[in-house]
Amino acid sequence: MRHNKNFNHLSRTKAHRDALLANMTISLILHKRIHTTLAKAKALRVYAEPLINRAKNDNMSNRRLVFSYLQNKEAVTVLFKEIAEKIANRPGGYTRILKTGNRLGDNAKTCFIELVDYNENMLKDKKEAKAKTTRRSRKKAAAPAAEAPAAEAPAAAAPAAE
Repeated sequence: MRHNKNFNHLSRTKAHRDALLANMTISLILHKRIHTTLAKAKALRVYAEPLINRAKNDNMSNRRLVFSYLQNKEAVTVLFKEIAEKIANRPGGYTRILKTGNRLGDNAKTCFIELVDYNENMLKDKKEAKAKTTRRSRKKAAAPAAEAPAAEAPAAAAPAAE
């Protein structure tokens, strides 16, 4: 029986799959955004997010554990210094997958996978959207504003009549 064996093997052996995911994680950490297939991006998210979560607590044991997966000093340094600052208050969900359509040659679904706090365009849109939303109705706010100019108009007309 194959109970609870439900993750994508990506048509690779365990060693090949681990090497692929480690290299993709290194690229994601260094470049903040990579373009890949949807299946690989979903597998990468499961592989990379626990490693990124380890960066919140910067101690020797976490650095060694992350290095044992990635085998790249530069990526580990960037992860624990740069990325850890931006994700300190985020409770999870460090990556975002943006679908980009199908590839021309084999019609495979492609996407971008990126670190959430590094997409400046989406961060600006989020701040602007929050600034202009309101929960109260505009009819009540507009009614007193319309009455105020009407009250001032007869007062201005009365001195002109004298």
